[in-house]
Amino acid sequence: MAPDTIVLVHGFWVTPRSWEHWITHYEQRGFTVLAPGYPGFEVEVEALNADPTPILKVTVPQIIEHLESVVGGLEKPPILMGHSAGGVFTQILLDHGHGAVGVAINSAPTEGVKVVPLSQIKATFPVLKNPANRHRAVGFTEEQWHYAFANTFSEEESRRLYERYHIPASGPIFWGSALANIHPGKDDNYVDYANDARAPLLFISGSDDNLMPPRIQQSNAKHYKSETVTEVKEFSGPHLLPSAPGWEAVADYALEWALEHARRPSPA
Repeated sequence: MAPDTIVLVHGFWVTPRSWEHWITHYEQRGFTVLAPGYPGFEVEVEALNADPTPILKVTVPQIIEHLESVVGGLEKPPILMGHSAGGVFTQILLDHGHGAVGVAINSAPTEGVKVVPLSQIKATFPVLKNPANRHRAVGFTEEQWHYAFANTFSEEESRRLYERYHIPASGPIFWGSALANIHPGKDDNYVDYANDARAPLLFISGSDDNLMPPRIQQSNAKHYKSETVTEVKEFSGPHLLPSAPGWEAVADYALEWALEHARRPSPA
């Protein structure tokens, strides 16, 4: 049977609110849609901006454990879709045997992906410029947000989205992912690229994404050596692709691809 539930996983600097258009869009097509926040992110954007303590406390293992509890509690494997860091978490969930199919939108790199475009360096510089940020929750200014997330939007629309969606990101997690290819052993964003039991995976990239450019999605996909389906599709747009003009076409393509390729995964 085809999946009847879609689980949407948000990334850093935003909350589940960033999926608001997709939630309505998919619910109108008859799907049950879940958009779980990270542990401690159950409050609104405004509350997290006022007190970012939950952002600083959360860890990747806690996030994965929480997402697995949500997905594992469903009657049948859902469609998993993740944006940015949520794309990494989607890949990890698939690697752990969850989900009927996965879609990673403008995904951050998993361990071993070493492509670092100049635009990404500029976009992440506010976090990585100061080693002390390894112990802080670090937000973007409106200008930094515009470059990293909303560079194809007008400044006015970018500001509106900033006020509606933006929260600080976890410095400890971000620094940990940036150093993942230096540390010995497996890091929190590790996936087994040769896992033949993994469900099919689609990478979607935004052509104008400064934070996670298309080169990263191509490299993400090329790292997978399993026989399971792994494809890449590019759309015109910035990092905040789920809110960009024409997002409906992206959402529809992701869903149709997922329904076409969905299958019950073998035990990991």
